[in-house]
Amino acid sequence: MKLSITIQTPEVHPAVPVALLTGSLPEKIEKAARWGADGVELLTTNPKELKPEEILAIVRQHDLQVAAIASGGMAFALGFTLLNAEASIAAQAKTRLYDLIDFAAALGAAVVTIGSFRGRSAWVGGQGKTMLRDILGEAAGYADQRSVRLALEAINRFEGDILANAAETLAFIDEVNQPALGLLLDTFHVNIEEASYTEPFRTAMRAGKLYHVHLGDNNRLPPGRGLIDFPAIVATLRETGYSGYLSAELLCKPDADTAARQTLEYMGKLLRNEK
Repeated sequence: MKLSITIQTPEVHPAVPVALLTGSLPEKIEKAARWGADGVELLTTNPKELKPEEILAIVRQHDLQVAAIASGGMAFALGFTLLNAEASIAAQAKTRLYDLIDFAAALGAAVVTIGSFRGRSAWVGGQGKTMLRDILGEAAGYADQRSVRLALEAINRFEGDILANAAETLAFIDEVNQPALGLLLDTFHVNIEEASYTEPFRTAMRAGKLYHVHLGDNNRLPPGRGLIDFPAIVATLRETGYSGYLSAELLCKPDADTAARQTLEYMGKLLRNEK
């Protein structure tokens, strides 16, 4: 398993609450490396404004990888969602999804995340699952051709109205039936929607569909600052053979740098089996 920190790219405005680290993009990447990350998850709203070759050079300079490309800023910063009452906005969001896939391919990132970016079913007259199935089926086919996977996040009932838990999301992924579409489990959402901290991860691994993991304690602070049993989750992931990223996507409290450093220190010890 590897550790990652979610950081936003320079074109994203305003600051996204769950993107960590301060400074320029090179400064953020340097801090992530210095404090023990294996990669960075890049949260971008307009990847066409960025130069992948320059970003890749900085990442490689610090012996890191691009862990994932995050879509989390699309809804927050731009109001773009795949499910949207405004057809023009939904069309723009779909275009951006393909841009994210191309950006991931250019950076060698294995995953594009899809969380709040999907929107809400209520915004499209309750037809969200059907519409989303068609959108993601097509996009996953394209992603597969680019050697990129889409990680669909199970989001709690207070932040979304469809696909709130692992079982629902895995069933939806089965319906789409595209190898490039899998599951993103976020420990913060798991704490709200699931009956166990560990079984959703075990179930997803048994299905071969756990493509990415986000970290945040029950209060969305760094792991170890709340109630979630992270040692049990790590033990389950290790037992089931998960080798992907555990990526911090949590609140910038007490500040963006401290939250990142606390996460890397705490999770680093768990992955090294230290007390």
